[in-house]
Amino acid sequence: MTTSRPPFQLSLDLHAPADGEAGARDTQKVEGVTATDGPNCPVSTDSLMEAICDRHNVAAAVEAVVQNKGAAGVDGMTVKQLPRALAARWSDIEAQLLQGCYQPQPVRRVRIPKPDGGERLLGIPTVIDRVIQQAVLQRLQPLWDPTFSEHSYGFRPGRSAHQAVAQAQAHILDGYQWVVDIDLAKFFDRVNHDRLMAAVAARVADRRVLRLIRSYLTAGVLEHGLFEASREGTPQGGPISPLLSNLVLDELDRELERRGHRFVRYADDCNIYVRSEHAGRRVMVSVTRFIERRLKLQVNAAKSAVARPWDRSFLGFSVRHEYGLRRCIAPKALARFKHRVRLITGRHRGVSLRQLVRDLSRYLRGWAGYFGFSQLPELRTLDSWIRRRIRCIAWVRWKTWRRRVAELRRRGVPMGWIIRVVSSAKGPWRLSTTRPLSGAFSEARLRRLGLISMADTVTT
Repeated sequence: MTTSRPPFQLSLDLHAPADGEAGARDTQKVEGVTATDGPNCPVSTDSLMEAICDRHNVAAAVEAVVQNKGAAGVDGMTVKQLPRALAARWSDIEAQLLQGCYQPQPVRRVRIPKPDGGERLLGIPTVIDRVIQQAVLQRLQPLWDPTFSEHSYGFRPGRSAHQAVAQAQAHILDGYQWVVDIDLAKFFDRVNHDRLMAAVAARVADRRVLRLIRSYLTAGVLEHGLFEASREGTPQGGPISPLLSNLVLDELDRELERRGHRFVRYADDCNIYVRSEHAGRRVMVSVTRFIERRLKLQVNAAKSAVARPWDRSFLGFSVRHEYGLRRCIAPKALARFKHRVRLITGRHRGVSLRQLVRDLSRYLRGWAGYFGFSQLPELRTLDSWIRRRIRCIAWVRWKTWRRRVAELRRRGVPMGWIIRVVSSAKGPWRLSTTRPLSGAFSEARLRRLGLISMADTVTT
């Protein structure tokens, strides 16, 4: 028997805790988290389900899910429909959770193309299941996170990718200038359920919570109307999956610590730093054996390597040997950036130049917020390249010499310059650096048009 509770109210003025990637962009300091030696939780978890179903906890979970937005699950319910639906159904859902008999719906499979040509499989839970997972996360993360390794940075409160990159750079500067770059093949799809649940059971005593987590792992996948059972893996897309992934890989962290290695792990990206190539190859063999035999995961041999750090990338960054091992944007990240900018600024897009610049600025602001962590003046170089590309696009769009003369005159370009550039046999890309086009689309004019400077965004 469960005690009856008043209907779920959305008028509670509660806010979800500010978890996640919250590292400051302009600092290199790596914040430490003291990890305990074992999985023991600081408080009892015998009545954990009651804490999960606490009204304040659920209200915070609803707010977090609504703020994160996201696509609908298999039932088609959107986050806009969530508050009303949950207010009507929460009493029944809460009773099932407290009795340990709640059964989640299958996740909706979404395939996301990868830059290298592969696919990332996402599993989108229903919005109600996302609320329940978020409520579980909010209770488990404060208990588990302090016990995780200080070398783990992914999906943890107060820790960020920038901190992981800075710590990796610190190892390199200390003389560990060979990296064992380990890539786990389809990690989220190949997590062993039994091993994962054994790790959860070592930290959680409430059997209802154990059954709930197991039910999320085995809820299955729906794609194009066909149901597929889940025998392994933890679907990417649910709020609790990152926490479970850290729990699985905490065993790897402890093993690397026991061996005395210098390493940095962000989710399933793990870099181990050693002093010689010979040591790196020995570590690669032994760690691969541990991962595949002990953790029942698979190392992607094609993407893993023992190499110099300046020949590899980590979380979109690398180091430049010729610049004193300073952080820089990895070549692949730069190539992806330029490809995306070319798509946004396509010459034949049917939008005005002003709208094109606005669309571009939205992308640039977010990209600079992450890659502004580079220690080289790469953003200024990219700013110059973008301005040149916009001039080139404008020149192509004007098409005829009459239109080009009129547009340049309207922008105050002297007639002598206009005649020289209009009669030139050079192509648009070469002409984009000439004085007439540079004057017509100066940095100040483009800024008034709405174009941001990534370098100025980072420094201000």
